[in-house]
Amino acid sequence: MREDDWPAVQRIYREGIATGHATFEAAVPDWEGFNSSRLPGHRLVAEASEGGILGWVAVSAVSARPVYAGVVEHSVYVAAAARGRGVGAALLRALAESTEQGGIWTIQASIFPENEASLKLHLANGFAIVGRRSRIARMGYGPGAGQWRDTVLIERRSPVV
Repeated sequence: MREDDWPAVQRIYREGIATGHATFEAAVPDWEGFNSSRLPGHRLVAEASEGGILGWVAVSAVSARPVYAGVVEHSVYVAAAARGRGVGAALLRALAESTEQGGIWTIQASIFPENEASLKLHLANGFAIVGRRSRIARMGYGPGAGQWRDTVLIERRSPVV
């Protein structure tokens, strides 16, 4: 992912936010905020053969403590028009390869249980459910604003690192 990919990445991120089941974030950050919060070596986009970005994946460190240097939290988003075409699976495979080459042993995320497509995608691509956090945070926007939300904790442990 490069800075010039940002308009497409931002559009896809905004589509995800609009579903109300992708993130607690209410708005897409600007490029500077996104760039400073994601590890540069593990930000990837899926490009269509005819051009254009179909989806993206990026990771953030879960802690500044050295013992957690191999643990990241990821986000993966696929454009609405590209869903169901294997884009998410390709992005997760590429992320696994990228993070393993970078010495990362755990990729984790929290997913809303209502986001069944995302859970199915992750479970089919080496992730496992490790827990559920009940009423972990209140939704700040959309039809569910003010409602407590649960999340399902998932992770992929590298068989290599």
